[in-house]
Amino acid sequence: MVPPAAPVIEPATGPAPAELVIEDITVGDGAEAQPGGVVDVHYHGVEFDTNKVFDSSFQRGESVKFPLARLIPGWQEGIPGMKVGGRRKLTVPPELAYGPAGGGHQLSGKTLVFVIDLLGTK
Repeated sequence: MVPPAAPVIEPATGPAPAELVIEDITVGDGAEAQPGGVVDVHYHGVEFDTNKVFDSSFQRGESVKFPLARLIPGWQEGIPGMKVGGRRKLTVPPELAYGPAGGGHQLSGKTLVFVIDLLGTK
């Protein structure tokens, strides 16, 4: 089976949002992700300012299973309510990602954009 191609994330225009932005690209019709649950996802992440890819399970060719509680706050808030089979775009400000600049993570201080395909949930 050929892994799905990574989604194209168009370069951002305008200033980065101060709040989490949740946009459904495709609404799924399967089970709904719950707060604190486990999700099986494909995701593609870029920096808001540069549109540079920093991580992509699509590019690795393998989905990833995560307990939501272990993920960045933007995912903890942005994935619940999503249904299996859906694709959602999350624009995550630094406070809900890796914290303010100088926080010790290479993505600290950056607004991040993710496209997430929900493949399964428990």
